[in-house]
Amino acid sequence: MIVFDLKCGRAHVFEAWFGSSTDYEDQRGRGLIQCPICGDVEIGKAVMAPRLGSKVVEDAPLPVATSPTPEVKAMLTAMAQLQARMLEKSEWVGRRFADEARAIHLGETEHRTIHGEATPTEAAALADEGIAVAPLPFPIVPPDQRN
Repeated sequence: MIVFDLKCGRAHVFEAWFGSSTDYEDQRGRGLIQCPICGDVEIGKAVMAPRLGSKVVEDAPLPVATSPTPEVKAMLTAMAQLQARMLEKSEWVGRRFADEARAIHLGETEHRTIHGEATPTEAAALADEGIAVAPLPFPIVPPDQRN
């Protein structure tokens, strides 16, 4: 399993999971990867931060940041609102996500936009089958858990 930061032709950056680099190249070559924000299929790898080991080195400097600027807060708020608007037109399927996505892909059920929960293994299997899935940028509260 490998995670790539991807970037569409309109400069939207998103994360996607693949079984291998070869799987990514194959799906990209067949136009099976699309931007979850705008639907663009012109996809390439974005610059990624390296994954570093968890070994702690005594007195090693740690990355720090100040509080987000008003501009950053406004951008994050706008992104969260966009996700909420997108999900209004999407059906919550919960833990049935992988099965529902596969059924839609195979034409066994009507095409519709869905969202729910999937394990990394389930998400990777869907991607290997050419089914476009993407993690949501912000956490959501399932409808049955809202007050």
